[in-house]
Formats: sequence, structure tokens, C-alpha cells
Amino acid sequence: MYPDNTNTLPVRDMLEPLKEQLDARDEAVLLAPPGAGKTTLVPLALKDQSWLRGQKILLLEPRRLAARAAAHRMSHLLGEVVGQTVGYRIRMDSCIGDDTVIEVITEGILTNRLQRDPGLEGVGLVIFDEFHERNLDSDLCMALCLQGRNQFREGPPLKLLAMSATLDGAAVSGLLDDAPVLESSGSQFPVDTVYGDPRPLRGSIVQPAVETVMRALRQRTGGILVFLPGKREIMAVARSLATELGELGEQQVQICPLYGGLSLERQQEAVLPTPAGQRKIVLATNVAETSLTIEGVAAVVDSGLVREPVFDPRTGKVRLPTRPVSRASAEQRKGRAGRQAPGHCYRMWSEEQQ
Repeated sequence: MYPDNTNTLPVRDMLEPLKEQLDARDEAVLLAPPGAGKTTLVPLALKDQSWLRGQKILLLEPRRLAARAAAHRMSHLLGEVVGQTVGYRIRMDSCIGDDTVIEVITEGILTNRLQRDPGLEGVGLVIFDEFHERNLDSDLCMALCLQGRNQFREGPPLKLLAMSATLDGAAVSGLLDDAPVLESSGSQFPVDTVYGDPRPLRGSIVQPAVETVMRALRQRTGGILVFLPGKREIMAVARSLATELGELGEQQVQICPLYGGLSLERQQEAVLPTPAGQRKIVLATNVAETSLTIEGVAAVVDSGLVREPVFDPRTGKVRLPTRPVSRASAEQRKGRAGRQAPGHCYRMWSEEQQ
């Protein structure tokens, strides 16, 4: 079960001002730090507004895992199953019912929908969640929404809301016809940073990651979130950690992988709290940087690497290179350790390299 901690989420203070702004305007920008509750509470707060007039809300998520998790979380808060008031559509999977008001979708789904129906008839609001994760797909979706509502929309206007934790609010406001910018102060706890030794940016990170995780396990209490480039590294680190913990006779530590191809049940094992007396090590790709709140994380171990698709104009194909994360992403990852209490971040590179 999800913990019921919504009354303490900082974004609650912004819900009424946001309603007022969207009553008066067709655009708004909401800035709220990680863990503020914007992904789940904002769509639920807006679903009964009079200006929707029976239309739907589309919540755009940058990743499939986050889309499914958000739909399940909102349905849980309503005491329903997915596919009733809240549903989702992602590539090769959907759960939508006749009474669905909030559809959580990914960028490719929205692009296809806009190509078929540029005016998005039957949709009253599109929410761009984690809009700071700028990419060609999200920018294209925003451009098509702006063009479609101006040239093809009939009936009530299409409202647009951009949300993010680390967004240039003024720039996005200018894009959205000088939309009002609302900012939540949030409740981020302090996170101490522990740097490692200088290391090359290439080569296997499996053993250094295992050593850093074991160090954090000895020095800290609570759960540990480990950022790794991809599934291959996650599975290799999981095997090595299982061996290390087995040799130590450690039975109270749960190892949970977290990446896009996992089943919903395995994903929820990583996200939900562990039973009393147990600790959890979550081995994740960059899907855990934003949108998802992983309960019980007290420390983050960051490899400093990410594997992302890059279009190569020379070959016309998409490659998946492994490269260093940006400073902004490193800060996002660090912040995962300070959502519920003061935490620690172990960076697997030196302060000079930072």
C-alpha cells in the first residue's frame, strides 16, 4: 500500500491559487521541488473544475514507468482501480475506461493523437509534467498544442499547464503568452555530499558501485537509491551485491531493480516501503530522477553516468551512448536523498571532476 502522506505535501498550498489562475487564464506554470506532490495532487485537484465541462485532462509524463506509477498512485488516493477516473496510455499498454477523466500518457502517444486531432477535441487541459526534461518530443508536443488550439480548436479553449522542479519559469511563461508563474517552496531536507576518488569516465563501474553501496550500507541507516546507466549494469551490480550480502549473512536487505522494462509488480517492490526491520537497495536508471517518489530513501549512490538515445545525423540512426550526467541531473539525483529527512549522497567521482 502507498503511505497516506498527502496532507503534508507542500504543493497543497498552491492548489487554490492554481485553480484561480486557470479560471482566469488558459496557461500557467507551476514550479515545485521534487517530492512536493505536483504529479498526483494537481490533476486530482483540477478534475472537477467547471471549465473542464466534461472534458478530459491529459497528464504528459516523459517515461512509461512514471506514467503507470502516477496513474496507480492517483487511483489509490481516490480509492479506485486504474481505468476508472484515472487511466494511462503508453506504448503497447493502456488502461482506460468509459469514465476516465485523467489520462496519463507519454510523449509519443500525445504526438500521434495531435496528428489525428490537432484541436484535441474533448480535452480541456494538457499538463506537461517535468517539463525541464527538454527533448524533441516534448517540444514538438508543446508546439503542436499551441498551434492546434489556435488554428483547429472549436468550443472551449484548451488550457496548458507546465510543471517542473528545475525550470526557467520566466522563459516558459514567455512561451505561454506570459502565463502566471506559481512557485511552491517545498520541503527539501539538507543532503550531505560525499565525493569519491578521481576515476576515468570509461570502463566498468560495477565493482566501484558495489564498494560504494556497501560503504553506504555500513555508514547509514535506511534505504539506498543507486543510479546506474542501464539494465546491464543494474543486473551485474545486483548479482555482486547479493553475493557480498550472502557472505556477510545479511538477510534483512532487499535488492530491487528499477528500469522501464520491469513488470508493474516489480516496479512497486522498488517504490513502496519495505516491511519493518528491513532495508532496501534500489538499483535504478535515470527513471528515478524525477516523477517517482521512492519511499524510505536515506542515501543516494550516484555513478554519474546515463545512457540515453542520441540521433546520429551521419547514419540516420539512434544510438545509446553512455555519458556523464549534467550537473542539473546530478543535483536532481542528490535531492532524492532529502525528500523525507536529512540524507547523504555518495558521488562516484571526485569534487574536482564535479
